[in-house]
Amino acid sequence: MENKKKKISIEDVMLFKKKVKVMGLSTVCQTAKCPNISECFKKKTVTFLILGEFCTRKCSFCAVKKHPPEIIDINEPYKVAMAIKELGISYNVITSVTRDDLFDGGANHFAKTINAIRTILPNNKIEVLVPDFLGNMKLVDVVLNAKPDVFSHNLETVPDLYSKVRVDANYIRSLFVLKHAKAAGFVVKTGIMVGFGETEEQVFRVIKDIKSINVDILTVGQYLAPTKNHYHVVKEYTPEEFKKIENFAISVGMKQVISGRYVRSSYLADENFKSFIQNN
Repeated sequence: MENKKKKISIEDVMLFKKKVKVMGLSTVCQTAKCPNISECFKKKTVTFLILGEFCTRKCSFCAVKKHPPEIIDINEPYKVAMAIKELGISYNVITSVTRDDLFDGGANHFAKTINAIRTILPNNKIEVLVPDFLGNMKLVDVVLNAKPDVFSHNLETVPDLYSKVRVDANYIRSLFVLKHAKAAGFVVKTGIMVGFGETEEQVFRVIKDIKSINVDILTVGQYLAPTKNHYHVVKEYTPEEFKKIENFAISVGMKQVISGRYVRSSYLADENFKSFIQNN
């Protein structure tokens, strides 16, 4: 489909960044050093990072800072909603650092943020990208009860690499989070990255696991080390290899697959959601 949106200059991108900073908010786009930041900011799309900028986990692939976490800003849900209104965003992606230090893992803060957006912008679509809440499904339900349009939780890599890449996470636990949300009737999304040293067979096995619990949307992207101190890139995938992964996912019945070098779970989230709704 032809893109008829107005072309936005680099000056507009810088202004967009400045506005977010002035509002006292964080974006995972900047914090995690996403390679798509300029493209997304040009399109006025952003993934807000709530619950602070410091993560309680130590995933070796992630650029988010590992540090004793901050005190939660109780006004953040309202601030996010007002920022979305001022920035003119109609499809909202909300994620967070992992807060294992909190009694609820931040689930209530997610719910308050969703509710604040709904109150101020009732017609907006909301996608949440949540942590695993240590597998506590009652906390997952706190988020689900706020009725996001898309519930997302990333598997990130194949199970055999969790001990190196996602040290504090658990593959089966993450699958159960996704399964629980799907069983509750939500549009469910997950993402993985490749290039950590996984085999093709391992990637295909993950895709089968994802399909077995009826996840709706899958994103597959190339891992790019944020700095030389992060987990090293073992393999650079070719466009043909990404296409092969996509074709395999489609062959086993995945409804929506986005696969490519710079693909991330929140990349073009609004367009992917619209495509999913139109085709399902």
